[in-house]
Amino acid sequence: MSEGQRVDSGRSGAEILVGYDGSPDAAAALEWALDQARRDGRPVRLAYVFEWLTVAGWVGPGMTPGMWPDEKARRQVEELVVKAAADAAATHPDLTVRGEVLDGPPAVMLEDGSARAGLLVLGSRGQGGFAGLLAGSTAVAVTAHAHCPVVVVRNRSAEGARAGHVAVGVDGSEHSLLALGFAVEQAALRRVPLHVVRAWQPRRDQWSLLAEQARDAVAAEHAAEVEESVRRWRDSFPEVEITVETAAAAPAGLLIDASRNAQLVVVGTRGLGGLRGMLLGSVSQQLIQHAHCPVAVVRER
Repeated sequence: MSEGQRVDSGRSGAEILVGYDGSPDAAAALEWALDQARRDGRPVRLAYVFEWLTVAGWVGPGMTPGMWPDEKARRQVEELVVKAAADAAATHPDLTVRGEVLDGPPAVMLEDGSARAGLLVLGSRGQGGFAGLLAGSTAVAVTAHAHCPVVVVRNRSAEGARAGHVAVGVDGSEHSLLALGFAVEQAALRRVPLHVVRAWQPRRDQWSLLAEQARDAVAAEHAAEVEESVRRWRDSFPEVEITVETAAAAPAGLLIDASRNAQLVVVGTRGLGGLRGMLLGSVSQQLIQHAHCPVAVVRER
């Protein structure tokens, strides 16, 4: 893959930043980031955000909810991060891996760190997560405001993440076209096919049997638009097998289905239906909650 063909997401040589707190989802996120770093040769930085003041109480190594953190707790956190970075470097000697502890609100500190990163990787829930909340508030907030692409990994969703294709949702919006470029690059790095998904919602009158011909014409129009968006990537990445699927369906549901046999699903932060004030669209939010594989959310810098 030549430099001219490479999809530059802003800082293609910058480090991969991993939000790490020792939770199972964070461990899965770290493993995903290490696999990614082996493909593109970037350094990996683990960041544990230590928040002294919280309303609900702090949860960390050797502590229970409601306990107040102290210097001993911070030292335990530092030891945790040092060990995680050392273990990662030992199992991946060809990579540069380092860790650090930051002080402040997790979402704010990770968002700030994303401005200097090429990719941010998060577990969907951390130490403070609740069983009924599939994606934690930190993951949702950071995904909405980060300055680089964000990958959200759930421990369970990472189990089959090394197999399968890359899937991407497109709807013609600027955000989805950025996601398409990112997805092509990821498929090329992994040497796997790319599956491009376009969902469209028929008007109520288009569902009637008498409107079948008109409905088919709308479907063909959507398929033609997707093929036009994909054409340049077929030319630039001839080694990537690209398939296109269009369907009259809810976008989130179609992408969740597409994620079942995928190793990564990619979306933009907002689609054509997004409002300026809504930084993370409903499709993106539903995917990071329910997808069967890691989810990459891409937005402009």
